[in-house]
Amino acid sequence: MSDLSNMIAANADWFYLIGAILFVLTLRGLSSPKTAIRGNRFGMVAMAIAVVTTFFLAEGPVLWLIIGAMVLGAIVGMWKAKTVAMTQMPETVALMHSFVGLAAVAIALATVLHTEQQHGAVARVELFIGCFIGAITFSASVFAFGKLAAKSWAKTLVGGWVKPVQALLFIAMIAFGGVYFVTDSLPAFYAMAVIAVIFGWMWIAPIGGGDMPVVVSLLNSFSGWAAAGIGFTLGNSMLIIAGSLVGSSGAILSYIMCKAMNRSLLNVLFGGMGTSAVAAGGDDGAPKNYKAGSAEDAGFLMANASSVVIVPGYGMAQGRAQNAVKELYELLKEEGVNVRFAIHPVAGRMPGHMNVLLAEADVPYDDILEMDEINSDFASTDVVLVIGANDVVNPSAKDDPTSPIFGMPILEVTKAQTIMVIKRSMSTGYAGLDNSLFYMDKTMMIFGDAKKMVEEMVRSINGAGH
Repeated sequence: MSDLSNMIAANADWFYLIGAILFVLTLRGLSSPKTAIRGNRFGMVAMAIAVVTTFFLAEGPVLWLIIGAMVLGAIVGMWKAKTVAMTQMPETVALMHSFVGLAAVAIALATVLHTEQQHGAVARVELFIGCFIGAITFSASVFAFGKLAAKSWAKTLVGGWVKPVQALLFIAMIAFGGVYFVTDSLPAFYAMAVIAVIFGWMWIAPIGGGDMPVVVSLLNSFSGWAAAGIGFTLGNSMLIIAGSLVGSSGAILSYIMCKAMNRSLLNVLFGGMGTSAVAAGGDDGAPKNYKAGSAEDAGFLMANASSVVIVPGYGMAQGRAQNAVKELYELLKEEGVNVRFAIHPVAGRMPGHMNVLLAEADVPYDDILEMDEINSDFASTDVVLVIGANDVVNPSAKDDPTSPIFGMPILEVTKAQTIMVIKRSMSTGYAGLDNSLFYMDKTMMIFGDAKKMVEEMVRSINGAGH
């Protein structure tokens, strides 16, 4: 055993280099649904190498505590992975980010309390950055979890007092961090950590639901930077590399999503749609007329069309309708209909939400097109079927300067000949905005659960003998 330990310790840099390369290949694999499984496997191998190598490098590890924690974490993680519903995946991801932040805070506190170790100026800066980023990530992710899971305690904060309080908390956090840096004062470090936790909550709480996909992506980035910061504290190059990869990739994804919304990251984090959007956009509150139809009507129209585009939204996830949608897709394909899916970058409640659902249902990747790829085809599309999407197909983004989402690129479904929308009711979307698409003459509303409605469409097509 000692020979193995010495061998691993002597070649730790090489093992870490292999792990780093595998982590890079992981991100490359996750960039496409076709290679996502392979990317995940690279990540699993890389993490195993990192954990085993670090285990043998540790000085005097408490084996029962480390192994016990790993086994318990593996059991909980595997159970959660097998039991979590796809509709709960966004809040589950947010909750995972909170654990990364909490771990960073715990490691920073343990390092600070290590009285036998002297912390120089550089080490104190590393501890300060790692701790406050981890603390903000922890509380912000907990709130995001509550918001996405519709918990009663995750209430959105509104009012003119919010931003001044945010500013005061941020200044106080930096001030106590400065005191710790100068004096190595433990009370100052504790105060900084507590204020960072409060600031994280206050920072995310005012952000409206329509911006939650960007928030989840950014918190993913923060969790990576927190891990990288603690990597410097522990002197662990693998943790620095892995954290930096997660942090940078999350930041890039956040930028891409903000670009897809035609908004800056600062606007999302410190402006945002908030909860006042429902009263915006020039809506006078007067009753509006819309046309309602049945699943049978929709099935007839699609079966007799030459081209159909399906636009999935959170309603598909909420109704767990992805497998029924796959069945509808295959049935229309058999009838000679050209069927494709149109995906908006911020559809759903987390980055890539719709792609994950369609991949779970084994929808061919070649027929899943991003917004930029499909928008030019809507003008030649016979039928568009929108399943529970609201904000990403809202024409107000293009034609209403008073709308909070004005300028946001959308899926231009209004150019299609016929539009059908599955919704439970005429309620607004997650951003709180009404949608003029629903009141157009060529739009037919189909009210009901997404899965049930799609299944009825499939039965009507089969029953008509197509």
